[in-house]
Amino acid sequence: MLTILEQLDKGSLWQSPGGIHPPQLKTLSNQSAISRLPLAKRFVVPVPLVGEQATLTVTVGDKVLKGQILTEGAGFTYLPVHAPTSGQIIAIKQHATNHPSSLPTLSCIIEADGQDTWCDLTPNSLNQLSKPQILDKIKQAGIAGMGGAAFPSHVKLNPASEIDLVIINGIECEPYITSDDRLMRDHSHEIMSGVGVINHLLNPQRIIIAIEDNKPEAAQAMQDALNRSDLPKGVARVTVIPTKYPSGGEKQLIQIITGKEVPSGAIPAQLGIVVHNVGTAYAIQEAIYQGKPLIERVVTLTGEHIGQPGNYWLPIGTTVADALQSVKFIESAEQKVIVGGPMMGYALAELDVPILKGTNCLLVPSQNEIAPDVDEKACIRCGECAVACPALLLPQQLFWHAKAEEYAKAASFNLKDCIECGCCSYVCPSDIPLVEYYRVAKSALKIEAEEKRQAEQAKIRFETRLQRLEDEKNAREAKAKEAAAKRQANMKSSDKDAVAAAMARIAAKKAQVTTAPSTASSTETATQTSQAVVDPKKAAVNAAIERAKAKKAAQASAALNDNLDSTSESVIVDDKQAKIAAAVARAKAKKAAQINQTDMVPTEVEPSTDIIEDKKARVAAAVANAKAKKITQENQTDETALAPQPTAEIESTTDLEASTDPIDDKKARVAAAVAKAKAKKLAQANQTDVTILAPHPTTDIESTTDLEATTDLIDDKKARVAVAVAKAKAKKLAQANQADEADTTIESIANDSITAQHTETPPTLKHEIASGSDTRLIINDDSAAYLTPEQIKKAKVAAAVAKAKAKKLAKSAEQEEH
Repeated sequence: MLTILEQLDKGSLWQSPGGIHPPQLKTLSNQSAISRLPLAKRFVVPVPLVGEQATLTVTVGDKVLKGQILTEGAGFTYLPVHAPTSGQIIAIKQHATNHPSSLPTLSCIIEADGQDTWCDLTPNSLNQLSKPQILDKIKQAGIAGMGGAAFPSHVKLNPASEIDLVIINGIECEPYITSDDRLMRDHSHEIMSGVGVINHLLNPQRIIIAIEDNKPEAAQAMQDALNRSDLPKGVARVTVIPTKYPSGGEKQLIQIITGKEVPSGAIPAQLGIVVHNVGTAYAIQEAIYQGKPLIERVVTLTGEHIGQPGNYWLPIGTTVADALQSVKFIESAEQKVIVGGPMMGYALAELDVPILKGTNCLLVPSQNEIAPDVDEKACIRCGECAVACPALLLPQQLFWHAKAEEYAKAASFNLKDCIECGCCSYVCPSDIPLVEYYRVAKSALKIEAEEKRQAEQAKIRFETRLQRLEDEKNAREAKAKEAAAKRQANMKSSDKDAVAAAMARIAAKKAQVTTAPSTASSTETATQTSQAVVDPKKAAVNAAIERAKAKKAAQASAALNDNLDSTSESVIVDDKQAKIAAAVARAKAKKAAQINQTDMVPTEVEPSTDIIEDKKARVAAAVANAKAKKITQENQTDETALAPQPTAEIESTTDLEASTDPIDDKKARVAAAVAKAKAKKLAQANQTDVTILAPHPTTDIESTTDLEATTDLIDDKKARVAVAVAKAKAKKLAQANQADEADTTIESIANDSITAQHTETPPTLKHEIASGSDTRLIINDDSAAYLTPEQIKKAKVAAAVAKAKAKKLAKSAEQEEH
């Protein structure tokens, strides 16, 4: 069985599936040699033209030379951009590009100076350069595939696998296009020089120059050039294949030449095959042997509306409008300008777009050459599209899914293998633009794939960042542990002892602070017996304040030793602290009562007077003053020494309590019940022993103290002051009992009145007229006591002093609060 190489040497060919035979219409432009058009005044150079993103190295206003590099970039597929002529950069902006969408892209606008001056060029030979240097020269020249795909040529010339076959594509199967035909006719020698460079880089076993049989002049020119070339004998040959569209497709040409089919998703290099266009071979030889970058190419200008159809060398960046204007373009209404041929080309939305490296034809057809636009009709499922498809796809299914925007399903029918040849649209009887649907679907899939790729990259960056932060954290912790271990290892025994001692001192200090408050509290309680546990930080300050208050109260008692007792005033006290104060007061009152019983003098112990707020002090003083004034007025008016009415006394006392005892309802009811029981008990005692004018000291103190215990709720500070005042008053009472046994103050009468208000049946008061200057007050029927004018005067003085004392104590309490 013959090998592939033997079959190639014999000129064996294979049939490719599908395809059509449209009219050629090539004679309109291939009858004359390639010529040049006048230099345009303005050039639009897109950045980048192909490959990865490039960065401009020039700015507005810079002068540039022909062939000068305008960009820099990185990446394996990066291709630099060159100035097509000498001139000045007048703008760098977004400009419409040569694409069906006419979407703008960053472009460099160059105003030509008309000199067309080249930059410095460096010609070389193959013997002077290594293979990497040759590849770099091709890359720096910006050479890309000239057949239409514009894929970077240096990538194809540096494959990962070994190459057995190189195919130089001179098919040019699409109607109207003749740029490759004329290039092979006019520059066959240069093309063969470029083929020699390719052979030097890839070192294949065979080189096939494929030309359709409708180009006999080109095939003969290339055969003559091959005979004169330096290529080894038997390595290269010219093969003529039958004319059929789209035989010029890469995969289709490989199948015709070798009979092998490139698998879906694979590239020809995986089969050991590389395909290059004849225009690419020409550009390679110029880059190596002349040092010229790819700044111009042959473009076919054809169509009945072109006054001078033919093939022209057009600089890259020349606008379509300028090119057509130079060949006497006949403009008409609704005129179409198609980039490429009628099968795979696309119509331009505007003409101010540049010529690119992949632009091989500008077709300006008349109404006679191209069918008018017709409305799309429903698919009749004739199957002609499937028969014509050279890639053996199912165009109907692709159309249905693409129209329904089910792009994933369209991809499952190998949409990516579509070469967009247009055979299906050409044979469709329903005039359905199938290729346009496929292009839209491909774009959508490309955008989706790009978004997915970016999402994956973002995920990788995020995970990498998390890992980096975790590694940094672990490194810091490890470093800290290492430093701590090193310090511990370097620490001497004496240092360890010092640290231990310091820690022990800290612990002892904390224990001392914890026990100090309890010690201070117990000492203060033992000294004063009525002091509650307070904040340890304030214990010393509170003790000093209490001593000063006690001393002040004692001085006031000494100065007012003649009956300077103020009216008892009810205040709100704390329940717990008030009970302590009441117990202390009862104990001291009981002691004073025992002294009174020994001396047989009936006296009265006053309840303790507490420091109250300024408002309450003024109320108490006013009540006391009113009582004294009322007694004086009654004595002066009535010589029978009428005593104050019990009802008035009860009302005034009740008013005072209502204004000074703001306790809650429950406590008020409890206090009232206790007071009522005590008063009843006291009244019974008074009825039994009528010789005692004043209530028994012990009974009265207990009654008053119990009442205070339930109604006087003050804070801790006021409780301590109350204890001190009670102590001073007990001392004063003892002195008063020893000094004057017969002197009975007006307070006895007031207390009788207060006691009487809590009894169920208060005693009946009777008045009698006495002789002389004495006034006699009769209580009950059998007992009597006398009030002299001197005693009435003393009562007035006592009331005034009580008012002054209350005001002073209130002022002192207000200062202490502030």
